[in-house]
Amino acid sequence: MKKIHLVLVGLASMLLVACGNMNQVLSAIQNGSVINAITSVIGLDKVSAQNLIGSWTYSGPGCAFTSENLLAKAGGEVAAAQIEQKIQPYYQQVGISASNTQITFNQDGTFSSRIAGTNFSGTYTFNEASQQIKLKGMLLSITCYTKREVNGISILFEAKKLLTVLQTMSALSGNANLQTIGDLSKQYDGVRVGFDMKR
Repeated sequence: MKKIHLVLVGLASMLLVACGNMNQVLSAIQNGSVINAITSVIGLDKVSAQNLIGSWTYSGPGCAFTSENLLAKAGGEVAAAQIEQKIQPYYQQVGISASNTQITFNQDGTFSSRIAGTNFSGTYTFNEASQQIKLKGMLLSITCYTKREVNGISILFEAKKLLTVLQTMSALSGNANLQTIGDLSKQYDGVRVGFDMKR
């Protein structure tokens, strides 16, 4: 496994250096986004229905581009790491943390979650081919996407959909700070943002 990891780093480095992104490569290697880039390109970033089952805890902001172009994906992962750093202060401001943001997917098609301390539960369906998850609760139905990461998975939303989720959580919890996340929908239109999760 370690040998595969080193090979992937080498391949990613050559690919990104060829695109003139040496400084981005060096910083990306430190946080694992280069490995994520290569696993995206070669299709190893898929989450299986069985692997989705279980409890996941927030570990940081998540981000991904949706381009299928190989070079765009590789470069996109580096850019995604930079966007995650920019999103972090927003999440901190609204109080999203490992202690109050989790989700559990059950075998029977139900889920339970807490987002910034507000409970949200219901049923879900998962399309393994598209990696799309449809979450349906009493007050909110939302579509998100999953992606395998080095240390877990990402649960990602279209930027405007994440805003909808957080605004609904804001209304339910009375946390006015969640409204400040609205800037995300303007800055990152066309980019999926959300949460990196680990077991």
